[in-house]
Amino acid sequence: MILASQSPRRIQLMNEAGFDVTVCPASIDETPMPGETPLALVERLSSAKAHAVRDAHPSYRAETILAADTIVTLDGKLLGKPKDQLDAARMLSNLSGRTHQVATGVSILSGTREEKFVSVTDVEFYPLTDAQIKDYIATGEPLDKAGAYGIQGMGKLFVRRISGDYYNVVGLPIAEVYRRITNM
Repeated sequence: MILASQSPRRIQLMNEAGFDVTVCPASIDETPMPGETPLALVERLSSAKAHAVRDAHPSYRAETILAADTIVTLDGKLLGKPKDQLDAARMLSNLSGRTHQVATGVSILSGTREEKFVSVTDVEFYPLTDAQIKDYIATGEPLDKAGAYGIQGMGKLFVRRISGDYYNVVGLPIAEVYRRITNM
């Protein structure tokens, strides 16, 4: 199994599910197209990553390739990785006391077949104080994560509830991935 991602969380989830993965991250342009919805974006990016890896490595054509892309949206607007601490504080302030969506697009290439799907999870945050946001940013954790938090880390302390797949918020809806791969 080829994993078109170097995300430690995705690698761990795949290994825990019993898959022996070869990590081969894809390098693609992730710029949204004009008018593209967030869900269409993650589906397109995951597929583009899978195809980019297969095209760059002809020896992988007989392998199963898994690619994923995860985004965070609030009110339909993308929240990428923060540019700096100030941007992280702005994002976390906007998420405070509100519900946002985490969407992961997944593409599985196997031979001539491609399975694509998007998993969406609603995440509701508790109201956050300025001190909580400042202390969290000081950990460094939010600076490399879409939406400026990691649910598997200290960011879990902000989550009031989720509706959907927890592992989707981590970065890979592993139960659905497992079922789709084993049914291909």
